[in-house]
Amino acid sequence: MSSLTSSSDAPRIFPHTRWSLVLAATRKDAPESAAALESLCRAYWYPLYAYVRRSGQSPHDAQDLTQEFFYRLLEKRWLDSADRGKGKLRTFLIVALRKFMNNEWRRASAQRRGGGLSHAPLDTEFAESRYSADPSANLPADETFDKEWALTLLDLTMKRLREEFAFANKPDDFEALKSCLMATHGAIDYPGIASRLGMNQGAARVAVHRLRKRFRDVYRDELSQTLADGEDLDGELRHLAAALAGK
Repeated sequence: MSSLTSSSDAPRIFPHTRWSLVLAATRKDAPESAAALESLCRAYWYPLYAYVRRSGQSPHDAQDLTQEFFYRLLEKRWLDSADRGKGKLRTFLIVALRKFMNNEWRRASAQRRGGGLSHAPLDTEFAESRYSADPSANLPADETFDKEWALTLLDLTMKRLREEFAFANKPDDFEALKSCLMATHGAIDYPGIASRLGMNQGAARVAVHRLRKRFRDVYRDELSQTLADGEDLDGELRHLAAALAGK
């Protein structure tokens, strides 16, 4: 486990910051532009899709709208106005989506129904299944977006941790330990974890402690990548924690 307390040598799915992706996507003629836009879409499309659905759009229209929105981020160079110094990536994307829905969606859908970023990785079958199973169906669209944004960051965090364990040739260790991340200390099954990992309970406690600390560090890093330099990270953490709690 000691090799997993630092990710300096571990592979990363994305560049150092999500704003790096935004900047890369603005270079329309550069080879990395399409890949950067697809990475942004892959990471953050579901919170936007959930916002659109909660705003009253049908599954089919929500699919078209979300795909068209990401296409136009690049095609109309909306990303050129994105500036990490001005605030949160979360805020930039939701404001841009609202503008698109209010001013351009009807015209765009009439002109090119079903068009847009055809290679955008939108798994709408999964999205509808997740959306239908959401117990917080009565939340307003804005609160739905914030909650799904927080869940997306948690998912990105888990993917990074899983990748770090795989890089260390310990994927089974992660599967044995991951349940402890959302459990209270009193509910952690240390004997079971020790048995699965082939170690004593003392070593299992150390492994759990290290993973929980690494989880917190990676989550803070994922969140900081979506904020302006010097912005209140702890304030954003509290805001998203409240969103997850439905407060």
